[in-house]
Amino acid sequence: MMSKRVLVILGHPSTDSFCGALADTYIEAAKGANHDVRFMQLGALRFDPVLHEGYRQIQALEPDLLNAQADILWAEQLVLVYPIWWGGIPALMKGFFDRILLPGFAFQYRKGKAFPDKLLKGRSAHLLVTMDTPPWYYKWVYRMPGLHQIRKTTLAFCGIKPLATLTFGPILDATSPQRDAWLQEARRLATR
Repeated sequence: MMSKRVLVILGHPSTDSFCGALADTYIEAAKGANHDVRFMQLGALRFDPVLHEGYRQIQALEPDLLNAQADILWAEQLVLVYPIWWGGIPALMKGFFDRILLPGFAFQYRKGKAFPDKLLKGRSAHLLVTMDTPPWYYKWVYRMPGLHQIRKTTLAFCGIKPLATLTFGPILDATSPQRDAWLQEARRLATR
């Protein structure tokens, strides 16, 4: 297997969470498979998550966001590890994407074209997603809004190809053996 440049982004604000354990496990396994791995913990970044003027006026990016953009450009594969809260992604993660996936960086509209150019083409993604809802219920009843948002209207919109999505839940009452089995799933995905 060829070595890849992998950026693991922890979308949960705390490393002391099952999402944090999933990220740690993925990183350890990816490094063991000789991938070059970088880690980004959104909860440790300093930035204003609010896009105050929309795209009418571009806000200056804080140093942590400039570094995040550089890491995304460096990466061949992104790994997003996040919980589903209220059916969607955490506000911190949404604010992060609002601020960094800007015109000219992630996409670019051109006159006479209905759809933008996808400026982050050539990258792929793995999603590791936790929830307290049973994943089957989230899929069939709620129709997976927090997964569609990331896979289709965020990553694919920018040209990043989602390759695999693992959902883990319900987390709330999960036993230690169940959590260990989930960590093994993350480990296997990291070595593909």
